[in-house]
Amino acid sequence: MVSKKKKKYSSGEGAQFMTRKAALKKLQLSLKDFRRICILKGIYPREPRNRKRAQKGQGGIKTLYHTKDIKFLLHEPIIWKLRELKVYQQKIRRARAMREYRQMRKYLRDYPDMSIDHIVKERYPTFVDALRDLDDCLTLCFLFSTFPSLNRVPRDQSMMCRRLTVEFMHAVIAAKALRKVFVSVKGYYYQAELEGQTITWIVPHHFSFQPQNKDEVDFKIMSTFVEFYTMLLGFVNFKLFHSLNLVYPPKLTASLTADSEKDLIDEHAYVAERIAAMNMTLAKIAGSNDAEELPEIDIFNTEDEDPQKLEEAKLEAEKVKKLKTLFKGQKFFINREVPREPLVFIIRCFGGEVSWDRDHFVGATFDESDESITYQIVDRPSMDKQYLSRYYIQPQWVFDSVNARTLLPINNYLMGAVLPPHLSPFIDKIKDQIYMPPEQRALNDPDFKPLTEDPSGSEVEEASDEDKEEQEEPESDGDAEQALTRQYQQEVEEDSPSEDEEQDTEADPEKKKLAKEKKKAMAVTTGVPHKENPYQTQIEDKQAFRLREKLVRKKHRNLYKSMKEGQEKRKKEIWLLRKKRRLHDEKAKEEKKAEKQKQRKQALEAASA
Repeated sequence: MVSKKKKKYSSGEGAQFMTRKAALKKLQLSLKDFRRICILKGIYPREPRNRKRAQKGQGGIKTLYHTKDIKFLLHEPIIWKLRELKVYQQKIRRARAMREYRQMRKYLRDYPDMSIDHIVKERYPTFVDALRDLDDCLTLCFLFSTFPSLNRVPRDQSMMCRRLTVEFMHAVIAAKALRKVFVSVKGYYYQAELEGQTITWIVPHHFSFQPQNKDEVDFKIMSTFVEFYTMLLGFVNFKLFHSLNLVYPPKLTASLTADSEKDLIDEHAYVAERIAAMNMTLAKIAGSNDAEELPEIDIFNTEDEDPQKLEEAKLEAEKVKKLKTLFKGQKFFINREVPREPLVFIIRCFGGEVSWDRDHFVGATFDESDESITYQIVDRPSMDKQYLSRYYIQPQWVFDSVNARTLLPINNYLMGAVLPPHLSPFIDKIKDQIYMPPEQRALNDPDFKPLTEDPSGSEVEEASDEDKEEQEEPESDGDAEQALTRQYQQEVEEDSPSEDEEQDTEADPEKKKLAKEKKKAMAVTTGVPHKENPYQTQIEDKQAFRLREKLVRKKHRNLYKSMKEGQEKRKKEIWLLRKKRRLHDEKAKEEKKAEKQKQRKQALEAASA
C-alpha cells in the first residue's frame, strides 16, 4: 500500500502560525475590528523560531499570530456584535445621505451596546489574577483621567477614568496599602500592596494638555485599551470596597460624575474637587466593623526551615505595621504653591490629617491658624508670618520619610534649605549589576566610604586589599615548605640503613656507590617562593573561559549570547552613570571653589575700603 505524500507546511511551524491577512480572511473582519477584538481578548502577534517556515516559504517580515488563537476567536460572541454594529453604521450613513433624519435618530437611539463583562471574567478568573495585571491598567487610566475632551477619546471614557481612579485611591487610603513613593520627571511613582500582590503605577504631573499629532500617538488604540481597563478597574474597586466594608459606589463630589458640558469647562475646578473628594471619609456598610489588622506571622516547622529568613519576614512585618501609622496624630497644612494631590494621598494613607487654605480651594478641614498643626509644607524660601508651634518643611520630607519608613530629622528639609538627593526606593537588592549612588550606599551601610576610581573604573581600595593578601601569601607558603622539609627529614632518618647494612655496603663498593646516589636523590632542598604574575593569570583565566564558552550547546547558544549582551549593556549603563556622577561632582566642586574665591575677593575689597 502506497502511503499518501505529506503536504508541505501542513505540520510544524508552517501550521502553527497564521499571517494577519489570513486571519482577517478567516474571521471576515476589517483591520480596525480585528485590532479591537485582539486588544479586548489579549491576543498579540508572536515571533516564530524559523520565520521562513512559519510564513510558508514566503519572504519578508509579516505579522504572525498563533493559529489556535485565531480559532479561539471564531467562537467569540463579540464578533457577531461587531457585525451588528457595522450594519447599524451602514444604516445611519445611508439615512444621513438620504436626509432621512427621523430614521437616523431612530437608529442612533437603538444603537446596540457592547458588553465585555464576560471577557474580564474569562481573562481573570480570580481576584488575585486581576490584581497582578493592574499596573498598566492604573497607569493608563490615570493618564486618561487628565485628558480634556478630544476627538478620538470619548468624553464619557475620560470621566469614567476620573471616577474609577479616585475610587481606587480611596480604597488604598482605607486599606493603608501604600508602601513606596517616588517623584520623577514622568510623574509620581506609587507602589501599594493589596491581597499580598505588589502593584506599581505612575500618576502624571498636572500640566496643561498639549495636542499631539495623529502620527505621534494613536489615541484610538489607547482608547480601546482603556475600554477594557475601565471595566477591569470597576470590578477591582467593587471587590476592594466590599472587602474593606465600604459602601460602593461611594458618594463623591458632583464633578466626578457630571454629564453636562458646563461641569467640564474648568479643569482647575475639577482638580480641586477631586482632591477635596480624597480628603473625605467614606461611608461604611451598616453594622460592619473596621477592617481587621493582619495577625502575627505563624511559624511552622518545615524541612528546609531557615531561621534567618523567618526572622527577616518577622522584622519586615513589624516595619510595615509601623509604616501604616507613620503620620498618625500629625496634622499637616499645605501651602497653595505645593502640589496637593500626591501629598493628600500619601498623608492620608499613613493616618495623618491634612488641610489647606479654604479661600483658594474647596474641601479644607481646618484653618492655618489652628495651633494643633504639627507640620506646614511650604515650597518657598521664606514666609512673613510663622507659628512657633509647628515645623515648616519642604515637600520632599514627606516622600523621603515614607521610603525610610520613619520620620526623618527635619534639619535637611527646613524652609529654604538645600535638599538632600531624592533617592529611588525601587531598587532590586537581589539583582547584581545595578548602579547604586554613594548616598544610597551610605544609608545602607553607615561605615561606607566612597571609593576612588581610576580611569579604567576599577576600585582602588579593593585592589589594595587584594595586594595585601598576595603579600601575605609568600609567608604562609614558606611556613608550609619548612614543615614539609622537617617531615621529609624524618622520613629519610626512618629509611636510613641499619649498622649491618652499612657493613655490607662498606664491603661492597658498588653497593656503597648506589647508596650514596640513593641518599643524594632523597635529599630535600629548601624551596623558593614563587609569586604568580597576575596579568598572566588573567590571560590564562580568559582563555579557559573561552574554551568553556565553546562547550555551550547549539540550542542554548543564542540564549547565552543574549545573556552576555544584557550583562554588557548593564555594565555600560553603570559606567555611564558613574561618569555622569563624577562630572557632576567635579562641576559642583569647581562652582563651590569659585564661590569661595568670590567671597574672599569681596572680603578683601571691603577690608581695603
